[in-house]
Amino acid sequence: MNPKILIIGACGQIGTELTQKLRAIYGIENVIASDIRKLNVDVVNSGPFEVINALDFNQIEHLVEVHHITDIYLMAALLSATAEKNPAFAWDLNMNSLFHVLNLAKAKKIKKIFWPSSIAVFGPTTPKENTPQYTIMEPSTVYGISKQSGERWCEYYSHIFGVDVRSIRYPGLISWSTLPGGGTTDYAVDIYYKAIAEKKYECFLSSETKMPMMYMDDAIKATIQIMQAPVESIKIRSSYNLAAMSFTPTMIADEIKKHIPAFEITYQPDFRQKIADSWPASIDDSAARADWGWQHDFDLESMTVDMLAHLDK
Repeated sequence: MNPKILIIGACGQIGTELTQKLRAIYGIENVIASDIRKLNVDVVNSGPFEVINALDFNQIEHLVEVHHITDIYLMAALLSATAEKNPAFAWDLNMNSLFHVLNLAKAKKIKKIFWPSSIAVFGPTTPKENTPQYTIMEPSTVYGISKQSGERWCEYYSHIFGVDVRSIRYPGLISWSTLPGGGTTDYAVDIYYKAIAEKKYECFLSSETKMPMMYMDDAIKATIQIMQAPVESIKIRSSYNLAAMSFTPTMIADEIKKHIPAFEITYQPDFRQKIADSWPASIDDSAARADWGWQHDFDLESMTVDMLAHLDK
């Protein structure tokens, strides 16, 4: 039997593509999209859509009851760079929305939760290369603090109340279909848009800032894969490390130049440089690969070809 899915934050960077993919797999009528307002036309018009505030427990509970929801994907969050400008609201949104869905699962009103974590849980004291699944976590951003706290609560609700919550630590995500959403890794999205439109880009990070990245197709694939995995395969209930590639702005610019020889990049690091410097350069995701068979499809080369082809259209 197909799950009945509620996506909270369906108009965001990940939610947009996740909604379409889940509707293709499980049927339009089985995937209820929701967000605080009607933003993304495709998501709103392609199936059931509800306006809800992720901070309102009663609204979420009402939707769960009306639509007989079994699975919730909680994609609503304030991302790293945006969260630094509004710390109190970021904490409120990122934490209380999670408590709402965890408590619905604890009360047996839903069966399964997907909640995204992030490489932002790591900090300047974390080993930078091949960051292990279990390591020092001293996040230095509001976003990272909320994600690390969220991981601890997910594990607690799993161990104490038997809640089936599943999570992955997303690296920087790159997509052609949605504009950047206020993250520190967003340069890697923006650079493709500017390369096609203006043949030049001013990067807000320094040339050799290496960070873990992933093409959105792979992120969506991982999200659905972990939710489809049998319950006994999910051995980590905080959040799984997830990786595909790591590169610097110089490397991505060089790859773009193979397709757009006139492309030029300049560097003007801003406040996001400090955030980037506190994050890993590469990630060890062997636990995800061993436990539920994760493997990525895209590297920098194949992603660049795909991004430019889509954006050119």
